[in-house]
Amino acid sequence: MELFLQTLIAGILLGGLYALIGIGMTLIMGVMKIINLAHGELMMVAMYITYVLFTYFKLDPYISVFVSASLLFFLGVFLQKFLITPVLKVDSILPENQVILTVGIGMVLSSIVTIIFKSDYRSTPVDYATKALYLSDFWKNPPFELSLSYSWSFSFLIALFITILLWYFLTRTDIGKSIRATSQDKDAALLMGVNVERMHMLSFGIGSALVGAAGALFIPMHYLYPALGGQFTLIAFVITILGGLGSTIGAIIGGVVLGIFESMTASYLGMGWAPVGRFIIFVAALIFLPGGIASILKKKRLG
Repeated sequence: MELFLQTLIAGILLGGLYALIGIGMTLIMGVMKIINLAHGELMMVAMYITYVLFTYFKLDPYISVFVSASLLFFLGVFLQKFLITPVLKVDSILPENQVILTVGIGMVLSSIVTIIFKSDYRSTPVDYATKALYLSDFWKNPPFELSLSYSWSFSFLIALFITILLWYFLTRTDIGKSIRATSQDKDAALLMGVNVERMHMLSFGIGSALVGAAGALFIPMHYLYPALGGQFTLIAFVITILGGLGSTIGAIIGGVVLGIFESMTASYLGMGWAPVGRFIIFVAALIFLPGGIASILKKKRLG
C-alpha cells in the first residue's frame, strides 16, 4: 500500500508538469488548427536557456522559468509570423505542409543546439534536488512513510500557478475571450471584429511560453541533451489526443492521467516500460475514446 500511495503521489506531480506541456500544444491546435511537431524542441530550447542562466549567471531554475517562458513566447511569435503563417497562406498539393514545416523547425532547433552545446548530457545540480519532506516530520509514527521531493513539489506548484493564470487570462480578459472565440469559430470571430491573425500569433506565442515554462520546471530533475525534444513532442501529442483536440481542461486531466499511468508502469513493471505505457494509452484513446476526455465532459454538460 505504501508503494502504491508513493507512486500515486509521484504520478500526480509528474502529471502536473505533463499537463502544462499538453496545454501548450492543445492551445495551438485549438486556435490555429495545426499540429506543432516542434513542440518538444521548443521545450528543449527553454531547458538550455535555463541551463545557461544557471551555469553562467547562477540563476535558480525556478526564477529563470519566467525568463525562459518570456523568451520562448517571442520565439513562438517569430516562428508563427514569419514561417508558419506564410506557409498556411500558400495553396499546396499537400495540406499537411505546415506539419512538414514544424518538423523542419524542430530539426533546425535541435541542430543549432547541437552545434553550440555538442551532444553531451548536461544538468543543473541544485542543492535541493535530493531533498524531500517526509510524513514522519509532521506526524509521529504514521501508518505509511511517504515523502515529497522538494524539486518535484516546487515544479508542480509553479505549474499549477501558471495554469490558474492561463485560465484567468482566457476566461476573464478581452484578449483571452477573443482567442477562445477564434478557436470556436474563426469566421464568426472575424465578423465580430476580432483580429484573427493576431490571435493566431498570440496563441502560438503563449503555447510556446507554456512549454518553455515546463522545460525550466523539468530541468532540476532531468538530464539535458539536444535530442530530448522528440520525447516531449510525443508526450504532448498523446496528452492532446487523450484530452481531446483543443480542450484545455481535457489536456489537464489527460496530463495527470498519463503521469499516473507512467509512474505506475515504471514502479510495477520497470522504467523501460514507461514509453510502452504511453503508447498503450495513445492507442486506447484512439480506439475507445476518439473524442478524448473532452467528449465525456461535453456529454455530462449536455446531460
